[in-house]
Amino acid sequence: MTVHTHDVLIVGGGVSSTALLYELAKFTNLKSICLVEKYYDLAQVSSKGSNNSQTIHCGDIETNYSLEKALVVKRAADMLRTYALQLPKEEYEQIVFKYPKMVLGVGAKESQFLRERFEVFKQHFPSMELFEKSDIAKVEPNVVNLNGRERPEELAALGAVDEYTAVDFAALARSFVAQAKQVQDKSIDICLGTKVEDIRQDGERFRVVTDKGDYFAKFVVVSACGHSLLYAQKMGYGLNFSCMPMAGSFYFTPKVLNGKVYTVQNDKLPFAAIHGDPDVLVDGKTRFGPTALLLPMLERYNPGTILDFLKVLRLDSAVVKVFWDLLKVPDIRNYIFKNMLFEVPYVRRRLFLKDAQKIIPSLTLADISFAKGFGGVRPQLIDKEKKQLLMGEAKIKEKGIIFNMTPSPGGTSCLDNAEKDLRSIVDYLGCEFDENKFKETLFA
Repeated sequence: MTVHTHDVLIVGGGVSSTALLYELAKFTNLKSICLVEKYYDLAQVSSKGSNNSQTIHCGDIETNYSLEKALVVKRAADMLRTYALQLPKEEYEQIVFKYPKMVLGVGAKESQFLRERFEVFKQHFPSMELFEKSDIAKVEPNVVNLNGRERPEELAALGAVDEYTAVDFAALARSFVAQAKQVQDKSIDICLGTKVEDIRQDGERFRVVTDKGDYFAKFVVVSACGHSLLYAQKMGYGLNFSCMPMAGSFYFTPKVLNGKVYTVQNDKLPFAAIHGDPDVLVDGKTRFGPTALLLPMLERYNPGTILDFLKVLRLDSAVVKVFWDLLKVPDIRNYIFKNMLFEVPYVRRRLFLKDAQKIIPSLTLADISFAKGFGGVRPQLIDKEKKQLLMGEAKIKEKGIIFNMTPSPGGTSCLDNAEKDLRSIVDYLGCEFDENKFKETLFA
């Protein structure tokens, strides 16, 4: 009996996996591509709308980015928006959304930092504007107003008012699959409700063992967040890594912002600063967050992944040293302990209110409610050999197989990260890649 071997098998049904499916179907001559997802629908973990900030990160208002990093991120964001806006209007209006955005500086030091950043970044980001306090008031009046008057602090902001700044990554993932299936003369298999139990080398191909049977492929890409590291280590790869899952929680208020308002990042903290956003799936609310809590599970609200976390933790003296070094930094130590309190029911709203008032000074305790069921997990890798926490993208590449753990910055990089994997697949399999069509489609 002849067993069918797929050209490429992709593990995971999020926006990164489906972006690769789309690119392989659209721009290569590969004939058989399979995607396997354990849940019965696409985008049920990190790409689910409630589990992320729904932000198209461009690098302009992310103040922890250098200009070099910001330009890399801008390219990825441009690819996403170009893809979406080529769809019929009734489709892209369900995927990308226009809101004003800004990063807010509060006080003289932060305000001056943003003014200086503007001079460096403005030629690379044509739509970026520098907002002084009166300009901010026109875009986001509640940021400036306090009890009928202007708040006393010096304010400045960088931002844009006419950009697509928000995205429903789950809708984007479904669109990628729909577009892949429309390509003629391709076998595109989407296997939902199919849990991968093991991946094994099988001669010149791979055997992917699932609870629904075995699949075979010449090349495998695993994009399953923290579980990617679990699969890699079961195959003997990435044993020098440990995993520190950082969980984020959110809070809702009435609609107090017209768009996205970020705050200046503390350069001593390897975690996202608080921001306020409209939620594209929840009308009439503003969502604030995220908090950052070390959580011993690979998926938020899924205690069944605690054992998986313990497997990838690989606790030893190197991991302990990384945690100890983090705790020795006062800003990080205080931040970690405060974020632990953000999860305590009675205390959390009172503590979070102070942080949210940096953006909206008039907020009261009655305005704040914990967003139950919202928030995801970002698996930060620890390099045990270098004894350091790795920030940004995490990927393990081996012969014929790739494991993606942490795309940076999140789902925005889906098409850009897929391009990297596509090029690796093309090099390995020797298949054709229509680069001109790729550029015409995603860089129009």
